Amino acid sequence: MKTIVSPGHFALIAAMIAARKVSGLTQVDLARVLGCQQSLIARMESGQRRIDAVDLVLWARAVDADAKHFIGVVEEATSFDQNK
Repeated sequence: MKTIVSPGHFALIAAMIAARKVSGLTQVDLARVLGCQQSLIARMESGQRRIDAVDLVLWARAVDADAKHFIGVVEEATSFDQNK
């Protein structure tokens, strides 16, 4: 299962970037809120780093979004047989 290069992962990244921008935060701002380096945010947004459930919840809280929205985006973009 290669979830880091799947349509669901790409859709998740796009939704997370959009939410960050709507909230008015730069990568630097978001990193400050999350207590991490801007380079981590950049790796997540470029698809170089897998996004786990905890990352997703913290990101959602930081941008004042509902983590369930992001899960819905992934569900819509993911088919069961995507890797066959």
